[in-house]
Amino acid sequence: MITAGVDLGSTYVKASIVQDGKRVGFGVSPTGHNHDQTSRKVLDQALEMAGLKFEQIDHIISTGYGRRVTSLAQESISEISANARGVQWLGSEIGVRTIIDIGGQDTKVIAMDDNLQMINFAMNDKCAAGTGRFLEVLAKVLKVPLDQMGELSLRSKNPVDITTTCLVFAKSEVANLIFQGHSKEDIIAGIHRAVARRLVAMAKKVGVENVVFFDGGPARNIGMVRAMEKELGMEMYVPDMPQIVTATGAAILAAEKLEGV
Repeated sequence: MITAGVDLGSTYVKASIVQDGKRVGFGVSPTGHNHDQTSRKVLDQALEMAGLKFEQIDHIISTGYGRRVTSLAQESISEISANARGVQWLGSEIGVRTIIDIGGQDTKVIAMDDNLQMINFAMNDKCAAGTGRFLEVLAKVLKVPLDQMGELSLRSKNPVDITTTCLVFAKSEVANLIFQGHSKEDIIAGIHRAVARRLVAMAKKVGVENVVFFDGGPARNIGMVRAMEKELGMEMYVPDMPQIVTATGAAILAAEKLEGV
């Protein structure tokens, strides 16, 4: 059985292909202006990696911000359900109890019970604070490539205090800190700390228990990971490909639907 999940996020579209319970291919690309076109592109990437053809896919489920605008999928599901299922599949052996998923325009915290079933969740989708968008915009203010923020922040000797996580005010605050002569390393470390504090406060309202699973694009940022761990007071589990957990969950759910699970 071959199934696919397509996660249409606000900043990136991800696809994952599962064959007989094993992930065999994936694709990731910036969303661009056409969700449908990009979803086909990333699915083609995943198919090429898997050595498969589109006609061999038995079922496709879409999820994410733009899940209803692609013509590829037979059905769509919420990203909460897809992400939780992806974590269940990937983290079944490590006993995940809390999921923190940072997306481009939202952040989700999901609490799991001992059987990896979702028991509570919270979602921030009304404000850019604590999202990938927040980090992306401030990286541009600092004129630093987004994928270099993590390593730069680890070089910080004296992280500055970022007093707001409102993106509009944070842009001005960061620009002022640059003008004052603070290093980019210290500013980035301060940004990571401010985001981490906001997210951990949100997570604690849901309930934080070990093991904490961290996914989404910003989980690739080692500086963000370290800031989150410091605020949580515990290590987090970060999968090899944190961006495609939700797409993989959608593919797993597609297979279970066909199997009648």
